[in-house]
Amino acid sequence: MSASSGDEAIRDLLATSKVIAVVGLSSKRFRPSYGVSQYMQGAGYRIVPVNPNETKVLGEKAFASLGEIPKNIRVDIVDIFRRSEEAPNVVDDAVRIGARAVWMQEGVVHEAAAARARAAGLIVVMDRCILKDHQRLLG
Repeated sequence: MSASSGDEAIRDLLATSKVIAVVGLSSKRFRPSYGVSQYMQGAGYRIVPVNPNETKVLGEKAFASLGEIPKNIRVDIVDIFRRSEEAPNVVDDAVRIGARAVWMQEGVVHEAAAARARAAGLIVVMDRCILKDHQRLLG
């Protein structure tokens, strides 16, 4: 299963993942990244905030970049809450840290970055909300 965003593949990814690194997670409660991450944390996932402007979000230590996450934290999904043009750098970092999947939130679309991630063996979900898919498929 290299990468479709079909329901079966997404259900399997969500059911077998434990740690989600959220790139662009803000401590501002009104931001979509906060609400989505809070929901996913409540659903049993460990959330690892990745934002150079934060120190702690949702009770978890924030890291300035994916590369700064300690090696003993095995990231399953890298959830991207950044502009589409920032996706390629995030994908490169996700490949480097050995993530299983890259999830580009609604409105985040970058075909070339998605192709690079798939070529590196990552599962790719693009232009979808992880909260909505979790509620629909596992909720």
